Amino acid sequence: MSNENLLEIIRESIVKVDRETAVQTVESALAQGLQAIEVIEKGLSPGMQKVGDLFERGELFLPQVMMAAGLMTQIVQSLQDKMSPEQTTKKNGVVIIGTVEGDVHDIGKNIVKILLSVNGFEVHDLGRDALLSRFVEKAKEFNANIVASSALMTGTMQAQGDLETLLKEAGIRDRVKTMVGGAPCTQYWADKIGANAYAENASEAVTKARELMAAQ
Repeated sequence: MSNENLLEIIRESIVKVDRETAVQTVESALAQGLQAIEVIEKGLSPGMQKVGDLFERGELFLPQVMMAAGLMTQIVQSLQDKMSPEQTTKKNGVVIIGTVEGDVHDIGKNIVKILLSVNGFEVHDLGRDALLSRFVEKAKEFNANIVASSALMTGTMQAQGDLETLLKEAGIRDRVKTMVGGAPCTQYWADKIGANAYAENASEAVTKARELMAAQ
């Protein structure tokens, strides 16, 4: 079986949360000469990306997304001892993420967190109703590349604009990128407050985060 066929099976096994097939096919791919990092970047990650796409289209539900993410995480952990130190320490970037203060909605934010994590980002989640000062504090503590804020209510959107101001006042806005999301948010809103990116859904958030890192 070709390498591409093996990778496609790995991708689909993540989507279907087929643990037995995923583990066996990963072992076959390694035995056939594929590197662990290739299995992750060309098999597991695209599979999880598809899970995110299906979730956004309403074809998968949150429990399935959580199970798929758990399966991928377990396999990635099992592959770490087969990777070089450079590969295991490699990360796409550090992200601080949270739902802004006054807003207790977090399902969408949680999906973004999962997809960013399994796509190689180091993610620090502030949870929901997070004080803006904590975004700044954690961005400093972890030397963040991206600060991502979610607002699911029109009344809490302004906190995203206030966060831009706080990051400037803290003297770190020029070294971090900001990304906003949430039902009432738009590209117009992101432009208005000076955020670097807007993501309409979780899958797009991963794409935008990658683009922000590539531009640094």
